[in-house]
Amino acid sequence: MQIIYDKSYSRHLDRTMEYKIFGHDGIPFLVFPSQDGRFFDFEDNGMIECVKDFIEAGKIQMFCVDSNDVNSWSSKSPDGRWRIEQHERYYNYIIEEFCPIIQYYNPHASSAGIMTTGCSMGAAHAANFALRRPDIFAGCIAMSGVYNARYFFPDYMDDLVYANSPTDYIEGMSYDHPYVEMYRHRKIILCVGQGAWEHPMIEDTARMQELFGYKNIPAWCDFWGYDVAHDWPWWRKQLPYFVGTICQ
Repeated sequence: MQIIYDKSYSRHLDRTMEYKIFGHDGIPFLVFPSQDGRFFDFEDNGMIECVKDFIEAGKIQMFCVDSNDVNSWSSKSPDGRWRIEQHERYYNYIIEEFCPIIQYYNPHASSAGIMTTGCSMGAAHAANFALRRPDIFAGCIAMSGVYNARYFFPDYMDDLVYANSPTDYIEGMSYDHPYVEMYRHRKIILCVGQGAWEHPMIEDTARMQELFGYKNIPAWCDFWGYDVAHDWPWWRKQLPYFVGTICQ
């Protein structure tokens, strides 16, 4: 398996961001780590190993990036505006700095788009980025995510929080919004178990399924069994299953 480690200085975040690339060709996947995680979390938790066959066959290429959650979603600062502005700095880093790196290494990224994926907080990012920029992203595989920003901003709402809260902005989009039409041609997969530690992820996934249905968006919201917990062993089963459906 081809593996590339690199780092670059981010002008948006004013610090060096590290990343790792697995594979040489195929569908490009932007991988968000779980909450407060690092670029090596997917690899360390067996998520690269579980899709190794797809990577080595040149069917997918994984681009694992650092997070900025500690300064935004996880921050205990009482200043809600400051917190969400830190996320927007990360958003701009991903869109303006990291996506060009993916496009440099993968010839399919510019023409066919980039898939996103992640677990837990990484799933929240995967879905949010894919939905905010369907012109760049081809879809997502989001496993056990929360999609309502009020989970992290219970007492604060502004334009930026709204722009990062899929349950709010999907509800607010008109049926004929140009993004809604783009969503209908994307591969949107939201998965959640119904076992331990999967609340409020179950409720958020159900709400997203309802909103997609209202707008005739053929997203796949998949609810796994009551034994399926919010944990890596299950995500290691889910990821290869969904990657397999996309690579058919």
